[in-house]
Amino acid sequence: MFYFGNTKKLSPSVALLIAIISLIFDLAGSWVFEKEIHFMHALITSSIVFIVSWVALRLILDRFIYERIRVIYKTISTTKRGTNKKIPAYSGKDIIESVNKDVEEWAAERNSEIENLKKMEAYRREFLGNVSHELKTPITTIQGYVLTLLDGGLKDNKINKKYLKRTAKNINRLIAIINDLEEISKIETGMLEMNITNVNLSVLAKDVFDFMEIKAQKHKISLSYEPGFDNAIKVYCDQGKIRQALINLIDNSLKYGKEGGQTSVNVFDMDENVLIEVTDDGVGIEQEDLPRVFERFYRTDKSRSRDMGGTGLGLAIVKHTIEAHNQTINVRSKTNVGTTFGFTLQKATG
Repeated sequence: MFYFGNTKKLSPSVALLIAIISLIFDLAGSWVFEKEIHFMHALITSSIVFIVSWVALRLILDRFIYERIRVIYKTISTTKRGTNKKIPAYSGKDIIESVNKDVEEWAAERNSEIENLKKMEAYRREFLGNVSHELKTPITTIQGYVLTLLDGGLKDNKINKKYLKRTAKNINRLIAIINDLEEISKIETGMLEMNITNVNLSVLAKDVFDFMEIKAQKHKISLSYEPGFDNAIKVYCDQGKIRQALINLIDNSLKYGKEGGQTSVNVFDMDENVLIEVTDDGVGIEQEDLPRVFERFYRTDKSRSRDMGGTGLGLAIVKHTIEAHNQTINVRSKTNVGTTFGFTLQKATG
């Protein structure tokens, strides 16, 4: 019988070809050999050679195919169980290894998607919990006032008007929450129409300051312009929405400002854009809270924030509004020093 060396390193097709050639040569040899000895002896010898070749071929197939496919099945099985343990790939360089690599990449992508879905699910639960709480608080309050009035309070002139006013106040809060949620939903789904025009930012900021003046006086906080707003600054934006964004930012600075403090607005020329910053010298924001300040209903100090009123959606609306203008917004803060919100708008020409 012919000897071809170590067949373990051969591909399955080559190994099969070698086995067939070996069988042919052995049969031919047996044909010559039978003339000298005996036909049965040659037949037995050829049968043994065939069986040995077949076993060798199966071993080679197991080595080159089964072992590699088994690794792929392990990868798939591991992915189904939800574990991230990586199964080492077979060391050979062939198509099976490429398939296994593709499966591992697919598994990594699926695991990443699963993790993102888990995060989104956690965010959804938190958001629904916040919405439930924000709506439940005024509804419960309204219910209490109405029941008191129905139980006879309506005839009591000392409380009937006061309770009705408080009921109206909580109804207005519910309406504000619903309107803000609707506003965010429209922006996120692209349904909100933007009316982009050439706007004088200086005039707009002064209008916002006039609007917020009474509230600032109530908090004993002064509003000021930094140098730069004296000039005519033109930007491309939706005037109504940027006005509301400025109101939300200044209102936030008044809520968390300190008595006798200051809120200022500054502007910086950034070539194609303009940077507008709203700065206060209030309580500031903890560093761990900064990444979440623009989330809906997220409050850095929940007990204190709700007492100050508001829907908890003001900063979220600001962020969505600025991003709807294809611009960016950021925040920096230090506790007991103050907070600065800055956003950009495209500079207008002419």
